[in-house]
Amino acid sequence: MDHYCVLGNPVAHSKSPAIHARFAELTDQAMDYSKLLAPLDGFTATLRHWIASGGGGCNVTVPFKFEAFSLAGTATERATLAQAANTLKFGDGGQIAADNTDGIGLVKDIQVNAGVKLAGRDILLLGAGGAAAGVLGPLLAAGPRRLVLTNRTHAKAVALVARHASHPSLRDLLQKTELLAQEQHGLEANFDVIINATSSSLGGGAAPVDPRVLKPGALAYDMMYGASAKAFADWATAHGAVPRDGLGMLVEQAAESFAFWRGVRPPSAQVLQEMRKALP
Repeated sequence: MDHYCVLGNPVAHSKSPAIHARFAELTDQAMDYSKLLAPLDGFTATLRHWIASGGGGCNVTVPFKFEAFSLAGTATERATLAQAANTLKFGDGGQIAADNTDGIGLVKDIQVNAGVKLAGRDILLLGAGGAAAGVLGPLLAAGPRRLVLTNRTHAKAVALVARHASHPSLRDLLQKTELLAQEQHGLEANFDVIINATSSSLGGGAAPVDPRVLKPGALAYDMMYGASAKAFADWATAHGAVPRDGLGMLVEQAAESFAFWRGVRPPSAQVLQEMRKALP
């Protein structure tokens, strides 16, 4: 039996154990998956203890994704681009390999599960923390016409955009995509897709942006799911947008993590359907 966990703070609410247990069942993998709470100042010590106890890997959630990346000896290109990791795999001698599956999970949920193509569209990404860092590269790879990043601390948005704009792997993409950071109060209207990568929903807030940025019928996507995403969904609906929560992203990024660990691709569409039915 191989052992995996989700490591974060908070972590009690996580549905990742249920998702990975179902993945393992459907793919005949001998593994278990648990939750592990790390003190805010004790991520590294908690991770080292998990590795020493025989853990094969872990998912990393808020607020440790940047720290997780810094501890890795090797990293995939998408983790390197984000400078943040949500998936770690452990080798002999405690060697750590990092990946970031958030972006590919988000893009697949939007384009495949929600049926909204991103190519040629105008996208607004709210936030510049670990969640936004993980999805910015894959969103650019989807070929939007324009991608605008905004954040409460504008300097963080500028730094994240600058790092992506200077990355060699994105040079060709950026010839076709306008990528920029803007102050929230200076945003132009008419975005086709708005993605909330901030923690505003955890506090019950609706959206950290003026509703005038929404095109009629725009997709308003919150990376949170369930009750945490309700206020954002209500805000979107009240202003003529189509809301979607992040449950599909959670399942799709988990499927990518599972494949990174096990070399097997689980049936994410089936598990997402089951998870939707199980939500209150």
